Order: sequence, then C-alpha cells, then structure tokens
Amino acid sequence: MGKLAEEGNEAEAGMNQEDILQRYGKQLNEMLDPETYNPGDGDFSREYEIFRKDALTTEMTRYEEWCQRFSKVLNVRVKEEEQAALEESISIAHLQITAGGAASFAAFLGVLLVALGIGYGALSYFVFETLAWFIPLLLILSGVFSIKPLAHLPHYFANRWRLEASNQMVLCILYVVMYMRHTSNLEHAVKFAGEHIGPPLNLDLRKVFWDIETERFTTITESLNNYLDSWKKWNLEFVEAFHLIQGSLYETAESRRLELLDKALDVMVEGTYDKMLHFAHNLKNPITMLHMLGIILPILGLVLFPLIGSFLSGAIQWYHLALLYNIVLPAFVLLMGKQILEKRPTGYGKADPVKSSVKMEIADQKSAMKALAWVLFLCFAIIGLFPIIMHLVDPKMDFLFLGSKFLDFKSGGGPYGVGAMLLSLVVPLGAGLALSMYYRSTTRKHIELRNELEKLEKEFSGSLFLLGNKVEDGIPVEIAFAKVGEVLEDTATGNFFRKVSTNLQKLGMSLKEAIFDSTVGAIREYPSPLIESSMKVLVEGARKGGAIVAKSMITISTYVDKVRKVNERLNDLLSDIISSMRSQISFLTPVIAGIVVGVSSMVVVIINRLSDQFANLEQASDLGGLAGIANIINIKDVIPGFQFQIVVGMYVLEITLILIFLANGIERGIDPVYTRYDVGKTLAKSMGLYFVVSLAGIILFNMLASAVTVAAASTGA
Repeated sequence: MGKLAEEGNEAEAGMNQEDILQRYGKQLNEMLDPETYNPGDGDFSREYEIFRKDALTTEMTRYEEWCQRFSKVLNVRVKEEEQAALEESISIAHLQITAGGAASFAAFLGVLLVALGIGYGALSYFVFETLAWFIPLLLILSGVFSIKPLAHLPHYFANRWRLEASNQMVLCILYVVMYMRHTSNLEHAVKFAGEHIGPPLNLDLRKVFWDIETERFTTITESLNNYLDSWKKWNLEFVEAFHLIQGSLYETAESRRLELLDKALDVMVEGTYDKMLHFAHNLKNPITMLHMLGIILPILGLVLFPLIGSFLSGAIQWYHLALLYNIVLPAFVLLMGKQILEKRPTGYGKADPVKSSVKMEIADQKSAMKALAWVLFLCFAIIGLFPIIMHLVDPKMDFLFLGSKFLDFKSGGGPYGVGAMLLSLVVPLGAGLALSMYYRSTTRKHIELRNELEKLEKEFSGSLFLLGNKVEDGIPVEIAFAKVGEVLEDTATGNFFRKVSTNLQKLGMSLKEAIFDSTVGAIREYPSPLIESSMKVLVEGARKGGAIVAKSMITISTYVDKVRKVNERLNDLLSDIISSMRSQISFLTPVIAGIVVGVSSMVVVIINRLSDQFANLEQASDLGGLAGIANIINIKDVIPGFQFQIVVGMYVLEITLILIFLANGIERGIDPVYTRYDVGKTLAKSMGLYFVVSLAGIILFNMLASAVTVAAASTGA
C-alpha cells in the first residue's frame, strides 16, 4: 500500500474522483492477482508466510496421498462418535485428510490383504495342487485385524504431535512471560515465543495467527482460546497459564500484573511436576509387566522350540518362529510401550537447545553414511550366510569341527552344524553395527552442539543475574557487558559478554548490532533459542531504561533456574525406572538371549547325535523299549540352529530398538535426534555382548553335549 500512496501523491491533484477510483482499482486488481501477487513484499504478516511455507506448500506425505486417493475408490462412512474424535486428531496433527479418507485407506488395505490371501491359496491349490495354508491365513488375518488400527492412525499422529509439543510447553510459557513482563502485548509475546521454540509447537502458534489472517477469528484472544480448547483434556496447566497471562492484560496495577505473570509460570511448572510425580509412581508395574511378558518369558520359552519341533514331527518350522519372534512379539511390545507413553503427562520434556536454522546447517552426510552402512551390513551378511553359499557351490563340502560336521546339511533341512551356527552370529551383529554406525555418525555433531549449549545455558542464568545487578547499580548496559565479561573470565558466557563489549567499543555498533549482527554479532557463535530470546528482551528493555533491563535480566535468571530445578527433580523421579530399562537394554536382554541360544544349540546337537546313533542301527527292534523314542527323535523335525540363532538375534535387535525408543520417550518425550543418537551409542554394545555370550555359550554347551553323547554311546555299547 506504501507504493500506491507514493504514486498517488504525484497525480491526485489533477484527477477527479472517478479517475482516482479507476486508477487505484486497476492497481489493486493487479496486486491481488494470484499470478502477480508476491507476499514477500511485506503486505502480509511473517507468520502467514512461514505457516504457508511450512504447512500448506509442503508436499503431502504418502499417507495423506493414499487417504485422498482411496477415499475416491471406497467412500467409507465413519460413525458420528468416531468422526468427531478423528477430525480432532486430524486437526491437531495438521493432516490434510478427512475422517472418511482415513477409514477408506484402512478398508482398502484390509480388503487388499484378504484378497491376496485368498488368491494365493487358490493359486497354490489349482496350479501346484497343494493347499498352502500358512501364508494365506496370515494375509487374511492381517487384513481383518489391521482395518481398525489403520483407521485410527490419525490418533497415533495426534498423540505423537502432543508428545513432541510437550517438550516446548514450559519454555513457551517462559518466553511469553519474559516478553510480557516488559511489554504488555499478548500478540507480540506469542510471536516472540513462536520465533524461539522449536517445532511442532511453533507451528501451532503460527496457526493461531494464520486463523486471524484468514478472518476465521478477529482477535488474537479469540484465536488463542480456540487453540487452547484442544489442550483442555490433555494439559490443563498450559491452558490455565495462558488464561492467567491474558488476565494480566486487564490489570491496572503494575504489581498485580507482574504477580499474575509469575503465577502463570508457577502453575505451568508445578502442575507439570505434580502430574509427572503420579506418572512416575504408577510406572513401575507397567514396565515390569512389559519386561516379563514381552522379553523375559518369550526369551526363556525359546529353549523349548527345538524339542517342540521334534515332538510335533516338524509341524513347527523356522519361519513360524520368525513370524512369532520377529513380527508378532515386537509388535506386542511396541504396542504396550506406546500405551505407556500415551499416559505420559504432556507439558514436560527435554527441549532441544539448538536453533532450528542451525539444525538444518549441520552437515551429517546422511546419504553417504547410509550407503556405507549398507555395505557394512552386506559384508557381515555374506559371512553369516557363508554356509548356505558353500552348500550351493558344493553340496558335499564339509569338514569336522568340535567333534562334528561344520555344516552338517540334512536332506530337505538346513545346516545343523555348530560351525554354521557360529557363523550365523555375524548376521545380527552386522545389522546392529551398521545401524549403530549410521545413527551415531549422523547425529554426533548435533548432540555435541546440544551438550555445549546445555552447559552454556546453565552458566548463562547466573551471568544474567550478574548483568542485572550491575545495571541495577546504575552502570550503563554497554559498560555492564564488559564488567561481567571480566568477572567471568575463561568461561563460555564470559567470552560472549566480552564479544558484545568488543563490538560496542571497538566497532562502534549499537547494542542490537553488537549482539545480532549477521556477520560479527556475538549470538552467531551461540545458536541457543534461550540465549537469543534473553538478549532480545534485553535490547527491547534497553529502550525503556536501565531499570527495566535490570528487572528483566534478574527475572529471566530466576525463571531459568526454577525451570532447571524442576527438570532435575523430575529426572530424580524417573531415575530408577530409566536405570532399570538401561540395564535391560545393555545387559540383561542380550545376556539371557545369548545363554538361551547356547542351551538351544546344545539341545540340537544332542538330538542330532542321538538321531544319527539310532539311524546307524540296522533294525529298530534292536532298540528294545527305546523304539518309540527313536521315532520321536528325528533331527529333520528340529529347527536348525543356523536359522534359530538368526531369528533370536534379530529379535534381540528389535527389542533393543523398542526399549531405547521407550526409555527416551519416558525420559525426554518425543526427541528423534537423541533417540537416534542413543541407538547409535547403545545398539553396538548390546549386540556385541549378545555375540560374545552366544559364541561362548555355543562352544561351551556343545563341548558339554559332546561329552554327554559320547558317554551315552559308550554306556550303550
């Protein structure tokens, strides 16, 4: 509009009213033409531009595309009570779908799986003349039982969004209160918070302004209250804190206004602590049940599978075991873990102190590391599958190892030899090392920067208190930076304050330029949202006088200390549960699984040698009363140790990943970066321990099995 005014001032004098209307009408039509209109000229708010970039012009996910496509093929209607809940979850997760689209996607996929199962069964019967029942039944059951969970996927996305948003809630209230203390303007305070907290909560705050831009609401209060309504059921403290902040706008007394702002932060912090206290107290039983039903009992039950396969005359095959232990049980444990995380109170989490812009700049070479990880896994997989490769090259190739054949292939069965089982240990080890290397290398720089900034922020609160005291004593802000820098010599925060002082004194910059200049500003080396927001409050307060700056810095320091102390108290509450889960991840699960693999290998060796001894007898009648046992003990009915170990090893890998995800979800909320880093740091150790224990167990128990069978043979002779 400024451009219109400048051009109009030159020509308005000689034009009548109709000419003016035509002139301005033409220019307005040109500006509003979607092909020529450019929102970057400043005509619309920055929030609208950012929101449209982040939410509206972003490519839709495959899930959203499938929901929209399948809704045109199968228009499934949703029950009214379910539709309202689905639409709420869709709105919370910012999905561009409808409730009917989610149900159509689920119905289409379920029907497709059922049709594939029936088609596969019919094909096997009419073409190959054998009725295959396992795969068709699996597909049909998967299709039938997956329809409802798939239809409720928006609830999963909404819960994930809530957990991610909870990491920024305390900081959101902190930033709003920080700004409102020196400038009582709710719109600017919400903008200020949205600029300094990370996704996804910042996108929600931008949506608040977007609803005003699109004239859905007329004021910031109406739009904000509509957004807060979605949190009443999940985080009442967050809603109450914002209502207290809104109430401070109507207070005429300054002391009463500041009291309400302080109360808002106290409500948020203390309310979150109380909810986490109850959550921590009620967490022990679900975690114990998860360990017993999902990990300990299934691992101990593995010992029975070699005998079960022999007793049931080969009815149990290795792929049945893989289905149970590599798909069903991990899905069961993951479902139990997600149910535990859904009960986690929102509002508390480990917020990432790294600015969003800096996260994008961290070069982690993901594509190159992914290729390297695949190469590493393939190398280990080739070594682990070497028995299969050897048998394909030369079926007769074999040699003695630990008193028995190295491969020991049976006709129609896999390798039963101890050597083949030892080589199979390399497959899960390679998968663990490849994943560990990839995730650790792609998150290392981010985590190192995060640790530095967390340490810096801890120092920074004390530095702000010193700065506030200096200014309160009457020292100008520019000089106070130099004095605090001298006091905090040889510290990161001291370097920051000295950098600001140098820019002020030697380069002649203003306070804002000394801190935020794009080339030499002190904030460039400290990409922390908390530090940046504190300095912005300082710059804004400096315009109103030193007293405002002093109060602001002392208050911010007090607030940051309060939030940090509550976080430490919450960590103490969860420490027992988290340490128990860590020990389960890093020690108990791989050790127990390794011992079970060793015992199972001993059982397989004993059955194998007894089967060979019975087969060497010319007539079953020579066995006397053992003839029935000879018919039961048939090594071809037993799951080969080679496949058995690979299934168990991959199960340990999957359970370790799930437990790492669950432990980080309980401790930090949804934090993808730290979860991936924890996978990189922990997975290699767990799988390495499983490899060592299994290796030692297989060798020791097979030596014991050899001694037992030799003694039995000599006694029988």
